[in-house]
Amino acid sequence: MPELPEVETVRKTLKKQIIGKKILKVDILYNGIIASNLNDFKKKIINQEFIDIKRIGKYLIFELNNYYLVSHLRMEGKFFIKNIDDDVVKHEHVIFTLSDVSLRYHDTRKFGKMYLVDKDKLFIDTPLINIGKDPWDKSLNIDYLKEKFNSSKHIKTLLLDQSIISGIGNIYADEILFKSKINPLRLGKDLNDIDLLNIISNTKDILERSIEHGGTTIRSYTSSLGVIGHFQDYLMVHQREGMECMMCHNIIKKIKVNGRGTYYCPNCQVK
Repeated sequence: MPELPEVETVRKTLKKQIIGKKILKVDILYNGIIASNLNDFKKKIINQEFIDIKRIGKYLIFELNNYYLVSHLRMEGKFFIKNIDDDVVKHEHVIFTLSDVSLRYHDTRKFGKMYLVDKDKLFIDTPLINIGKDPWDKSLNIDYLKEKFNSSKHIKTLLLDQSIISGIGNIYADEILFKSKINPLRLGKDLNDIDLLNIISNTKDILERSIEHGGTTIRSYTSSLGVIGHFQDYLMVHQREGMECMMCHNIIKKIKVNGRGTYYCPNCQVK
């Protein structure tokens, strides 16, 4: 699944290729991708120009002349830039014909969603109404996390809650907790100020480094747009079950936390 660094990589790559281009035609081959009114979507998006591309959490925000096109890639959504006359392949569900290229949304699982909304309704008519703070938001501080983490839920579960911090998925939650030396089964309410400060700092550090390396390319998410992520080469615990910890040489274990596969070092991350 694409997480914040992968979505940010897609944003930066697309921005170089489609800004200033106008949407001349849209073909929707699977209606379930479109979360807005289908007829309005088809009608309103024609002749709109790509002005900018932003990111909020794991959402791509395409700024058009009069609207925002909001896209969530979910499990396996990808964008491709192709020639206009290239054949349509399996799992290409939404095709935007631009002046000289074709922007295609490909989704094997069909879980992705697109919303077309007026610019003043971005946080009203989309799931962004419930989005948490961006990892680089200055108001993401100890007091904020004390309030949000004051729970009997496991810290791994809380880190995945997009209404608290936006953009963290399973891979990076494991890496953040390892670097912070926090056991994934610890309860949110039991974390102290140092723990919270470490989470804030390490979240930004790990996500920044992943963005620098183009994100993480693993079996559940492969890059598109000609970008291959390399942060998987720097993962300390995720998908390293049975291997030696790079810090203490104990064996990395895998457990389930609220149904999510979770990797950690029992020695470095004592409960």
